[in-house]
Amino acid sequence: MGATTVDGERVRLRELGWDEIALLEGIDMTSEYDDFGFTLLKRLKEQLAPGAPKAEVARLLVEKYPDHAVIGILSWHWVQYGPNEESRAISIGITLRSEERGKGYGSEAQRLLTNHLFATTVVSRIEASTDTKNIAEQRCLEKIGFVREGVLRAAQWRSGELHDMVVYSRLRTD
Repeated sequence: MGATTVDGERVRLRELGWDEIALLEGIDMTSEYDDFGFTLLKRLKEQLAPGAPKAEVARLLVEKYPDHAVIGILSWHWVQYGPNEESRAISIGITLRSEERGKGYGSEAQRLLTNHLFATTVVSRIEASTDTKNIAEQRCLEKIGFVREGVLRAAQWRSGELHDMVVYSRLRTD
């Protein structure tokens, strides 16, 4: 995405770099769906530290208007389903401050990112997955035009056990 920003009606997306790490200090973005044995902030510091190898995951800050307060992080990375360029897709994900969930910010941010990726890449498929019990995120994805495709059994190790995930996608032709 480079250093560009993507502006919506209620949120702005902008690139997350090392200099913005301090903006995330003290923000509670934990949920029952993200206990991977490390904190998001710790992982971001490792990936964005000066001299660290370029991360395979792109991360964007989610700011809300009018005060530009940081309320979350969007991420996206390429996935490959075959050896050629046309077999690539993009997987997206979001983490929001606990007190900002359920207000529509996540829907707008993921819609903005999806539309931006379709406008700036040649990708034909954007996908997202979430825990089968995360009904709020499933509703969010459906609200912004993603189609439920199925369940990935025992796909994610979290909180000391394997969890099933539901996968959604939106195609350029949708």
